[in-house]
Amino acid sequence: MTGREVALGAALAACFAAQVAKVGLEYYLEKRWDPARLFGTGGMPSSHSAFVTGLASSLGTKHGLGSDIFAVAFVLACVVMYDATGIRQHAGKHASVLNMIITELPPEHPAGRQPELKDALGHTPVQVFAGALLGIFVGFVVAKIAGA
Repeated sequence: MTGREVALGAALAACFAAQVAKVGLEYYLEKRWDPARLFGTGGMPSSHSAFVTGLASSLGTKHGLGSDIFAVAFVLACVVMYDATGIRQHAGKHASVLNMIITELPPEHPAGRQPELKDALGHTPVQVFAGALLGIFVGFVVAKIAGA
């Protein structure tokens, strides 16, 4: 496997593992089977965090933590995880409030005919941390299996 294949494979495997974990956790906690969670955003663990830390972890394992490529992947991971807990989480909170306001509008109001806004956009710090740990683990394992 080339380095690109290892890095991309690790990132995709970590993202997939996080999405599968969301379905499993929802079933365990809510007693509700929802395979659509495989494709949704938000929730525990953060698949965005798993994706970027899987990438960074595999690159760090293969090229070393002092490599330029690991530094780039690490910075990318930090930006994505900061965004998930900051901007995206607040956008989701705004969507929740707007959805509540829209339900109070009279039916003839133009905004009352809008589809509900998606409010599961961002993550709590715990969800991001869990996704990051999952991504680090998967990235390391994939890189080691590939011979890094």
